[in-house]
Amino acid sequence: MNTAIVFEDVSKTFEVKGRAFEALRHVDLTVERGEIFGIVGYSGAGKSTLLRTVNALERPTRGRVIVDGLEISALAGQALYAARQRIGMIFQQFNLLESRTVYKNIAYPLKLAKVPDAEILDRVEELLAFVGLSDKALAYPSQLSGGQKQRVGIARALATRPEILISDEATSALDPQTTGEVLELLRRVNEEYGLTILLVTHEIDVIRELADRVAVMEDGEVVEQGSVYEVFSAPRTATARRFVSSVLHHIPSEEVLAKIRAVHHGRLVQLHVEDRDTNHPFLSQVARDNDIDFNVVFGGVDELQGRLFGSLTVELLGPDDRVDAAIDGLRATATVTAIDPAPALRQAQGPGVGQQGPIVEGYEPLAEDPNTLKEHTHA
Repeated sequence: MNTAIVFEDVSKTFEVKGRAFEALRHVDLTVERGEIFGIVGYSGAGKSTLLRTVNALERPTRGRVIVDGLEISALAGQALYAARQRIGMIFQQFNLLESRTVYKNIAYPLKLAKVPDAEILDRVEELLAFVGLSDKALAYPSQLSGGQKQRVGIARALATRPEILISDEATSALDPQTTGEVLELLRRVNEEYGLTILLVTHEIDVIRELADRVAVMEDGEVVEQGSVYEVFSAPRTATARRFVSSVLHHIPSEEVLAKIRAVHHGRLVQLHVEDRDTNHPFLSQVARDNDIDFNVVFGGVDELQGRLFGSLTVELLGPDDRVDAAIDGLRATATVTAIDPAPALRQAQGPGVGQQGPIVEGYEPLAEDPNTLKEHTHA
């Protein structure tokens, strides 16, 4: 069986001051065995509630959560305890026992499972070496840095040899350098121990660096999901676009676009950049074929999961009919998004149309209804 976790129509309702609050609404997700799956969303999106249904710390009001073929949301007692032994969890605030040494923190779940002392010793030593803390076995949490505390938390989560590791904002309390070290450790956990990792975060950079696939949540719902490359290179929803734009700056903001417009008065379009199997200079070729000029005025190209993606904002200079023909030519090779409206609409609207904000990448050029400008303009 290749499926590790399945959420089937999962909803969760809480009673808050006598009123019903829907934290989760009809969530359907599948996490494959051995992958790193990220759930991203702003505060209150429901991502942590969803994560806690995996080990039945929260039980859905409706729907099912199936872990390794067992409906964990229906288990109780010893059966639930046994299922939880196969699920490790790491937390944002580490949740270490301050009165116990690093060694005893890692050994704690093994003691609860009544593992013999000799086996505990071997397992803890193995894990201390794995997380790079062999010299901290007798230290107390108060003597550790934040990154070291999280390494202890990861080692403790691995103590019972789980098959699934769930992570709730595990890097949110760490500085950028330490975050990178923890992410690299989680990557090693996935590769060397073969664990399935399900992580929730509001930090899109964490998803970019670590995850294979991602789901975007908003108001308790999954609004978008796919490979990290798909979501980053062509986000379909406003929420996903906001997350992606917070770490990638390929599309100009309205303020930047206004500065561009102060200098560049030609037609502006955005070209979606993706992996290509040819180095054919299609942009300059189209410009030559249609006897127009062009300037690349904004944008960038990134690499993700071994593939290129990005967006270029290009100014096209020439008579409207030739620019229109050039845009048609570009569409034969690349995904093109118009920032300016069509010439007829621009004339009908009069001056100032060029000051509109950029159209969200991936949308079709503007329709002839001027109201669509506001609907499609990048927020």
